[in-house]
Amino acid sequence: MANVLKREKQLMVLRLLVEGNSIRSIERITGVRKRTVTNLMLRFGKACRKFLDRELRDLELRHVECDEIWTFCQKKQGRLTDEEKGNPEIGDQYLYVAQDQDTNLIVTYAIGKRNGEVTDAFIDDLADRMQLPDVNDSWESKPQISTDGWQAYPGAVLDAFGSRAKFGQLIKSYSNSEQPGRYGPPAMIDADRRSVIGIDNLWTICTSHVERNNLTIRTFMKRFTRLSLGFSKKLDNLAAAVAIHVAHFNYCWRPRENKGGRHRLTPAMQAGLVGQLWDIERLYDEVLK
Repeated sequence: MANVLKREKQLMVLRLLVEGNSIRSIERITGVRKRTVTNLMLRFGKACRKFLDRELRDLELRHVECDEIWTFCQKKQGRLTDEEKGNPEIGDQYLYVAQDQDTNLIVTYAIGKRNGEVTDAFIDDLADRMQLPDVNDSWESKPQISTDGWQAYPGAVLDAFGSRAKFGQLIKSYSNSEQPGRYGPPAMIDADRRSVIGIDNLWTICTSHVERNNLTIRTFMKRFTRLSLGFSKKLDNLAAAVAIHVAHFNYCWRPRENKGGRHRLTPAMQAGLVGQLWDIERLYDEVLK
């Protein structure tokens, strides 16, 4: 059933969503019922995913960083019954993110369990979106993929890219001492950069930018904020929220001002996908047209 809210009201709800407000807080602020807000989020989120799948193609990228960020649906993995553990839509979920180092563009993403199947699908989708050189071209002309030490990445990247891209992993080691708080990471004691294929300068292997993006994700999607009530009860809701965030980040997000007072370009503008600054109204019209 089509959403019957007026356009202005829909835009107000979407503005609050992309600024990190919860569905219940939006209900209190706007007077729009929780179910209506959820239906709008699902409808617009599905349209955003189709829009991103259509527009983020044939990308010429120099260096893509990949990482995963944890959340959960309905309940945490440790709370699942034996029967529920076979359901891939509840329990721990991971958002895989591929981000261009030069433009901050989120090239693609995937949501699911942290396993080989989801990793393969994520990396295959990344390869499909990129312009890749011939296998006989020099390594200097080939794009680079940097990931963390997740064991499923080497096989997935080599299967999807072969020798058409350079690939390295940044493997971090942590102290065995007690964590500083329940979710605080222990002290990092070593970072081992490993070239899997084609990388001569190991110092170019980097995941700092995509890991910094995790902070933005947690800030503007409370479903990823730990020790809070902002978790997803359904995987569809999580997928819709992520699609809206990624579309808004790519096309509307402008980082803080430069010293001269001028706004930086959005990731989509830096990547040459659009030539103008978009706001949520322009994104709404483009996604739903």
